Amino acid sequence: MTGPRVVVTGVGPVTPIGIGRHDFWHAQLKGVSGIRTITRFDATGLPVRIVGEVDLPPGLAPGRREELTTDRSTHLALAATRLALDDAGLDLTALDRDRVGVVIGTGAGGASSWERNARLLQTDGPGRIGARSVVMSMANAPAANVAIAHGITGPSTSVATACASGAEALIVASQMIVSGEADVVLAGGAEAPITELIVAGFARVGALSTRNAEPGRAGRPFDADRDGFVLGEGAAVLVLESQDHARSRGAEVLAALEGYGRTSDAHHVAGPHPEGAGAARAIRRALRSAGWAPSDVSYVNAHGTGTRYNDDAEAKALHAALGDAAAHVPVSATKSMTGHALGAAGAVEAVASVLALWYGTVPPTLNLDSPDPAIGLDVVGAEPRPAELRAVLSDSFAFGGHNVVLAFGA
Repeated sequence: MTGPRVVVTGVGPVTPIGIGRHDFWHAQLKGVSGIRTITRFDATGLPVRIVGEVDLPPGLAPGRREELTTDRSTHLALAATRLALDDAGLDLTALDRDRVGVVIGTGAGGASSWERNARLLQTDGPGRIGARSVVMSMANAPAANVAIAHGITGPSTSVATACASGAEALIVASQMIVSGEADVVLAGGAEAPITELIVAGFARVGALSTRNAEPGRAGRPFDADRDGFVLGEGAAVLVLESQDHARSRGAEVLAALEGYGRTSDAHHVAGPHPEGAGAARAIRRALRSAGWAPSDVSYVNAHGTGTRYNDDAEAKALHAALGDAAAHVPVSATKSMTGHALGAAGAVEAVASVLALWYGTVPPTLNLDSPDPAIGLDVVGAEPRPAELRAVLSDSFAFGGHNVVLAFGA
């Protein structure tokens, strides 16, 4: 990318396997599964009864008023932001907050608030729905509430490109910095889709794993016995800064966002292009943007949902874009542990990619008992793999054919 170099100085993951940089990273190394039986509602009548749920600790959980006036997606975004700011050692009160931005991606927005108020409308009438039903449910609520909570008066926006939203938020944030619009941007994704309607909807199209009796073994990207993804919730916010700004305050730099690629399949609203054509173009664009050759890539954090079609298409895309190097680059899938947090997934996986660079280790992929021979990739299985990592790709592909690939450098 041209212009100021964009660096990552703090991360705030809020996931089913760990909350905060250290807990999230060590849970990955241990191969912890965050998948369990649904507790948010009675799922007895559903064909799928397993998800990845987040338990916010008391210090990060919303207060009573916040709980009643904001959606759970906002609660997760606010928690992730606090963690990211602490991790970056960033005191916003010491900055010109006109020069600070916020970009939070989401796929489903305030889904639980919409669903709850729709039920109240049907059962009790319009006089019983919440007065804040609209502002709790709108997709920009997490970004707006982060800005309000921290007095951020620079650009604040939201991104909604389904499962690519969290990754695309980082691109929008980097563009704010490169253009000179901001020095610091809090960017990532937040999603709280554990609702009866969303679980039932994904189950209805056969996208979800039905391993209800063994939740920890349900997420199995690239395994020959995969049967669908596991829905999850969560958030992740990264602190992005211009390199000069980070240096001026003596910040620890975890990684650099060296480039990115974005394309559209223009193929199908739900299914990926069967040959991964759009995804391959996004990977190539990310490489060009970063100034890398395929042989430079030292790790790929895959989109890796665990559905038959998505894993196949992603593997084909990697082979098409990386050529001979594809068979030798370590690949792993965070969703095997966290589940698929839709609009937050790309941000969570960006954190995983940054930490892999920082700690020099490729995290594992759970449940890779029988690697699918058709994939043809070096998927890292149950044990983490120490490695000298310099150039990492993070893939995010979404319903609607949105393809986003981030390139992080050491």
